[in-house]
Amino acid sequence: MAEGDNKSANLLAQETSQLEEQLQGWGEVILAGDQILRWEKPWFPGALVSVTTILFTLIYYLDPSVLTGLSCTVMILCLADYLVPTLAPRVFGSNKWTTEQQQRFHEICGNLVKTQRRVLGWWKRLFALKEEKPKMYFLSVISSLVAVAWIGQQVHNLFLTYLIVSFLLLLPGLNQHGIITKYAGMAKREINKLLKQKEKKNE
Repeated sequence: MAEGDNKSANLLAQETSQLEEQLQGWGEVILAGDQILRWEKPWFPGALVSVTTILFTLIYYLDPSVLTGLSCTVMILCLADYLVPTLAPRVFGSNKWTTEQQQRFHEICGNLVKTQRRVLGWWKRLFALKEEKPKMYFLSVISSLVAVAWIGQQVHNLFLTYLIVSFLLLLPGLNQHGIITKYAGMAKREINKLLKQKEKKNE
C-alpha cells in the first residue's frame, strides 16, 4: 500500500514538474490571475463580474456567428500564446520572482494536475458504472441530460453561459473565503432538522 502511495506521489510530482516547465512563460500572469480569483483584495469579485458582464454584453451586441466567434477565440488564444511569454517578463519583471512566488506557482500547478486527475477519475467511474450497473447508468445519464436540455430551453444560451462563466470565476474566491463551506453547512443542518422532524412524526 505504501509503495503504491509513493509511486502515485512520485508520478504526481513528475506531472507537476512537467506542467511547471510548460507554463513557465505564463508564471507571472498565472500568479496575478490566482490573486484575482482568490479575492486577495475586496474589490476583485466586483471587477471579475464587471469584466465578464462587459464581455458578454459586447458579444450580445455584436451577435457574431458561431464560426466568427470560434475564429476570434482561437485567434486571441494564439496571440496570447505568442505574446504573453515575451511581454510578461517586461511587464512584471522576472528579476522580482521570489521563492514564495515559485512555491505558490508550484502549488497552482499541483492543483491543476490534481483537478485533471479528478476529472479523469470521474470519467472512469462513469464507464465503470456503465459496465457494472447499466440500468442505473442509463437512467442517471438520460435524466441528467433531460434536466440540462430543459434548463437550456428555459434560459437564453448566452445568459446561461454568462451565469456559468461568472460562477466558475467566482468559485475559487468563494472557496478561499469559506463561503461555500458556510452555506453548505447551513443547508446540511437544515436537512438534518427536517429529517429529525420526520422521524419524530413517524414515531
